[in-house]
Amino acid sequence: MEVTGIGVGRGIAVGPVLRMPEPLPEPADIASENEPLVELERASAALNETTEDLNVLGARAGGDAKDVLEAQALMAQDPAVLEDIEERIGSGKTAERAVFEAFRAYQYVLESMGGYLAGRGADLKDVAQRVVAHLQRVPLPGVPVSDTPFVLVAGDLAPADTALLDLDKVLALVTRDGGPTSHTAILARAKGIVAVVGAIGADDLTDGMTVIVDASTGNIVVNPSAAAIAQVEERRSAHAASAPLTPGALADGTPVSLLANLGSPGEAQAAVALGAEGVGLFRTEFLFLDAAQAPSVEEQRVQYLALLDAFPGKKVTVRVLDAGADKPLAFLGETHEENPALGRRGIRALRDAEPVLRDQLQALAEASAQSEADLWVMAPMVADAGETEYFVSLAREFGLKTVGITAEVPAAAILADQIAERTDFVSIGTNDLTQYTMAADRLLGSVASYQDPWHPAVLRMIKSIGQAGRALGKPVGVCGESAADPLLAVVLVGLGATDLSMTAAALADVRAELLRHTLAEAQDLAARAVAATSAADARAVVSAAISGS
Repeated sequence: MEVTGIGVGRGIAVGPVLRMPEPLPEPADIASENEPLVELERASAALNETTEDLNVLGARAGGDAKDVLEAQALMAQDPAVLEDIEERIGSGKTAERAVFEAFRAYQYVLESMGGYLAGRGADLKDVAQRVVAHLQRVPLPGVPVSDTPFVLVAGDLAPADTALLDLDKVLALVTRDGGPTSHTAILARAKGIVAVVGAIGADDLTDGMTVIVDASTGNIVVNPSAAAIAQVEERRSAHAASAPLTPGALADGTPVSLLANLGSPGEAQAAVALGAEGVGLFRTEFLFLDAAQAPSVEEQRVQYLALLDAFPGKKVTVRVLDAGADKPLAFLGETHEENPALGRRGIRALRDAEPVLRDQLQALAEASAQSEADLWVMAPMVADAGETEYFVSLAREFGLKTVGITAEVPAAAILADQIAERTDFVSIGTNDLTQYTMAADRLLGSVASYQDPWHPAVLRMIKSIGQAGRALGKPVGVCGESAADPLLAVVLVGLGATDLSMTAAALADVRAELLRHTLAEAQDLAARAVAATSAADARAVVSAAISGS
């Protein structure tokens, strides 16, 4: 029996399966025997306990996980949900049932909106489970405890579970649900965990089965032979002795800058230690998402300077605020859209709230003037030459020298020659580019198989951008999660990428793989992938070509 899914990274592991316990059952829909006030007090206490739990877990986890868990803590105190719980209790529901129904209703609303908010629906489900567990005074089903290392198999994992996995015990992670940009995949990649998500057949894996989990192929081999296990150990030993922390390059010396994707200045030190040559994507949303109003120029300057000072003399690419309909912020204008992933977000929202954008550009310019880092600035969701000219000219007003855009809308790939003429660089956001090219919400498990950057349609989009950059001598980077896939990284370079940015934990794998191939070989592999008929075919063709070389 073989189980297949979407691999996260390039690692491989072997060990016995241990399944995640099933979630708590749905609370019975029966009338409460207590007065509504008593039930309301019970619900309030459980919500407060859950909030405290999540904040403590977030502080312990740090990094990306801290942001995710703190966002969940806020969900446990959402006024709209609290009001709904109170109304349901007032109608005679138990606290358990009222909490379950209120969070489920809110979860359905978010999932129906698609995009970023759809992904938060799963987080709400986890919050509800935690509150109900407190009400019932039972342990929350969580990662099983074992004295020996194991491969964790689950339908999916809550952010808290993924963030706090014991890396000494969890050899690998296999989930039935999720895609390459789900919270599970992102946190697994950041922690360097071997993982396969969206695995078809994962439900057939039972406790005690020995499996090989190969993230490079997305395959899980059940009950492997002794020879297959020996091959895994050889591969792991070879990986441990792979490339040192040298600048990224191909086998023929062609340089390929290997950069880090960061979400806050606090992540910079770890990225440097893991060999990041700079920053290919700094997400500025952490400054804005929990704010009632946009942060001041001075508040932003301090944070940007902290980031830049961690990379003296190195390239640091900052993306201006990427929010809007999919990540609603009051100071960008309130909007309700049926499909916010396709709505007023990114540069579209910033043009409508230009003072917010101007303050951010001023803060970046001031921080750059005080730093030795090489600041690059880019705008999200740019679709054409007009939007490019708008952002570049505005950034130039503030004296910013290197200004670019993220190519994540298919229109930007089709018009790449026009855009490249008007900008200093282009950075490809493959997460959204794949989502929009394949018409598949990247946060919905039901279409996870479509959310694959190996698809030839996506690769042709990237090729178009790479060709435009090469023709005009403009740098073309890739800052989506696809750059963290070592095999795909080689293909991306073959398509014209001059630098790759990824979670810092993936840098070593990508560096080692690049050193195995010349530019001519990378271009040949890219041509094979582009000519394939599906994502699976592209991956298989490239893997076969490398294995046979």
